[in-house]
Amino acid sequence: MAPKEPLVISNKDDMRKWSRAMRCQGKVIGLVPTMGYLHEGHLTLVREAHKHANVIAVSIYVNPGQFSPNEDLSTYPSDFDGDIRKLMSVPGGVDVVFHPHNLYDYGNDKRNSNVAIEGDKTVSCVDQGGFGHETWVRVENLQKGLCGNSRPIFFRGVATIVTKLFNIVEPDVAVFGKKDYQQWRIIQRMVRDLDFSIKIVGSEITREDDGLAMSSRNVRLSMKDRQNALSINKSLLRAKSAAADGQVHSEKLRNLVVQCITEAGGQIDYVEIVDQENLEKVEFINGPVVLCVAAWFGKVRLIDNMEINLKMDVRK
Repeated sequence: MAPKEPLVISNKDDMRKWSRAMRCQGKVIGLVPTMGYLHEGHLTLVREAHKHANVIAVSIYVNPGQFSPNEDLSTYPSDFDGDIRKLMSVPGGVDVVFHPHNLYDYGNDKRNSNVAIEGDKTVSCVDQGGFGHETWVRVENLQKGLCGNSRPIFFRGVATIVTKLFNIVEPDVAVFGKKDYQQWRIIQRMVRDLDFSIKIVGSEITREDDGLAMSSRNVRLSMKDRQNALSINKSLLRAKSAAADGQVHSEKLRNLVVQCITEAGGQIDYVEIVDQENLEKVEFINGPVVLCVAAWFGKVRLIDNMEINLKMDVRK
């Protein structure tokens, strides 16, 4: 059977019409939101979506709302033609690719706010672009800590663009990767709190053969930095093994991870052990937790995590 070439839609109204036509046919619609430059991790999300839906939509949109003016929006990699070929390689393919130009440009009220926000670290590239967009979605507590400390507008941008995509695509199911663990939990909570009738599926982290978590940013790593970045997964595995052996003091596990990564030349953004549901820090592991890491290797910031589910409630 020849690979299925997806329909490409860029207009919001056309995307809604497609989804509503599918629903009239009794189809269950699955959505995989991406920012493009797809890799095997994204394709794993598509395969997961096939388990839950009859028709699959993939969005490809680099969201300016989650980038602050000093972040890497302009250098974010893209290869749309390559993305389409990769999507066609997945068994069953995808039915539609939603590839809008600018979801924040409404054709009017194009105020120029650059002067007013100069130097403000809490604004995004959308604010800076002066598109007249004023409405943002925040998940107040879950967005704090972890990535929220060093990227203060990131999750505001994520929650807002996902809300917009949900309102445009109108999926029944949406699949998110658990590499972005905080993002996955934020979307889950947002869907619950705002009564979206959408099932949120978390897909396990996809790794390279050597253990590096797959990311579109990996291509920007030098050969040396990429080799050194393997310390992230190695440190997570060591910490998980230590916890399984009875070391449940979070600070000691955290120090183990920090030492491993810094000795490999990484610069720590954060290393935290938090509750899997509410993402609050824990002093001792006495329930399901996740060990989350963000670290810089060269000019590339990488994130990774590992869930720890101990069978016994023990303390040292």
